[in-house]
Amino acid sequence: MPQITVYSGPNCPYCQRAKMLLQKKGATFEDIDVRADAAQFDTMLKRTGGRKSIPQIFIADRHIGGCDELYALDAAGKLDALLAT
Repeated sequence: MPQITVYSGPNCPYCQRAKMLLQKKGATFEDIDVRADAAQFDTMLKRTGGRKSIPQIFIADRHIGGCDELYALDAAGKLDALLAT
């Protein structure tokens, strides 16, 4: 399974939905709370090209985007293939 990174924050319903989908798929991921660590927020900004919203999700260094994009990949039948690489 590829390395998965989820930049998230506490009490964020979109973050929770995204992490729940990944867990449902059996994926393990690194969950980084950008609200608690300013340096990680800066790293997220650099990796996303300036996107500030959370969650921001990376699968195998590929920027997926946020919760809506993750669910769109799943609905299109493409998420399982990404998680299998």
